[in-house]
Amino acid sequence: MNNYREINSVRGETRSFLKDCLLIVLLNSTFLIVTTSCKQTGEEPIDSFITVSPDSLRFEAKEGMDTLVVKMSGTNWKVSSSQAWCSISKTLSSNKQEQLIITVTPNISRNQRNATLTFILDGTISRVVNVNQLVKTTFLYPDYSQPIAGDSTNMTTNSFALAKNMFVGWNLGNSLEVPTGGETGWGNAKTTQALIDSVKASGINAIRIPCAWDSYIEDATTCKIKDSWLARVKEVVDYCFKNDMYVILNIHWDGGWLEENPTYSMQNAVNAKQQALWEQIAVNFRNYNDHLLFAGTNEVHNSSGDPSAENYAVQQSYLQTFVDAVRNTGGKNSYRTLVVQTFSTNIDKGVQYMKMPKDNSSKRMMVEVHYYDPWDFCGDENSKIYLWGDSFKQYGAVSTWGQDSYAINQMQKVKAAFVDKGYPVILGEYGASRRSQLTGTTLTNHLASRAYYLKFIAQQAKQNGMVPFIWDNGFTGNNGMCIYIRSNGACFDRQTLNAYTEGATAGKYPFK
Repeated sequence: MNNYREINSVRGETRSFLKDCLLIVLLNSTFLIVTTSCKQTGEEPIDSFITVSPDSLRFEAKEGMDTLVVKMSGTNWKVSSSQAWCSISKTLSSNKQEQLIITVTPNISRNQRNATLTFILDGTISRVVNVNQLVKTTFLYPDYSQPIAGDSTNMTTNSFALAKNMFVGWNLGNSLEVPTGGETGWGNAKTTQALIDSVKASGINAIRIPCAWDSYIEDATTCKIKDSWLARVKEVVDYCFKNDMYVILNIHWDGGWLEENPTYSMQNAVNAKQQALWEQIAVNFRNYNDHLLFAGTNEVHNSSGDPSAENYAVQQSYLQTFVDAVRNTGGKNSYRTLVVQTFSTNIDKGVQYMKMPKDNSSKRMMVEVHYYDPWDFCGDENSKIYLWGDSFKQYGAVSTWGQDSYAINQMQKVKAAFVDKGYPVILGEYGASRRSQLTGTTLTNHLASRAYYLKFIAQQAKQNGMVPFIWDNGFTGNNGMCIYIRSNGACFDRQTLNAYTEGATAGKYPFK
């Protein structure tokens, strides 16, 4: 039968998705109707359909939400977003009709953003919704991002592998974060290569550098960081890199411009500065390998009482701005591991309310919490509580809360909330004041109890997927937390150092 033409039906309707189709052959002006099977060709079947309304969404530059209505007559559908900044309230459903909420984060870039939402019905039929987000018409500060293409060279280690490689960490406290008076303004000597060499020689292979930036802005109208300060911070980072150490660089208290303002009234101004500062920091450190991590904030908190929904929401926006600003610079920053903080770096607040920022880079994020519990033992200078731990109750008063079992429970909460869900954790600060004004047996018991605390927390942290970073403020006097003499790198508190590293050795990370 050479003289024929094939059509799908008399009316020409599509039948290519039906299991049984009509094959109509026109032979010598006579219709011959044959039933046959048809293979799927990508056209929609008559007995299965999916519709999405509307078929496109448009958002302003600010954070926004809109809805989509999905209807289908099939078994189930699933949907995915091409961009992390555009999220979907539900990604899988078997309901015949569903209303979805589409959420976009603020567009802090200087360019319009586009995403596609791809719906798949029963693994075959697809629908695409285009999402467009406008750019802000005005920006408070210049664009410092200087974006370049992503570069994964020496950036192949994901966040869990990085965490596993960090044996134990140390804080260069009360130095680069001093907001006025310069690096030595709080009494510590200028950081030297000899100090960092000493820290590395004692077995510590990771350093957290609390850092101020706002105090080193040369022009408030442009938020431009002084080149001299960027160079100095780079010099200290290089001290660490010469020792093949891991480095966490953050924006610390810095006068409180960010930390003390998780409010709607300050949100836009703070986010604008957060963006401008992190663009500059990220560009200046863009060529460093994956041993350098950025931490977006420190202890963002409200002035008093329990935080409100407003406080949590605004703090989350500061974290998202940080992630977006760093990623927008490209290069190695497209793959750098970023550290984001719970509200006030509190464990309970984080477990209950923390939402991870959207990130286009996979498995390149960590969470940060701090631990100074119980405070009457760890940091309250007026407290009479100088012992910690169940085994030390026989020597005097311990706090009514926060003892051994409490600490274990807190660490386990962190593991369940973050580590088990794909995010290793930085215990960015922990420690206990050294009550050196005590004397005799009282002092001996205090120091032994303190060493026990430092060892216990380090061990429990590691066993629950947290990299411990002990706090060192360089102060050798009463209520100080000094381990190393800043002027020469000598170890001031060998008991603390030994307890800390012993705890870190005993603790084993719960991931490979």
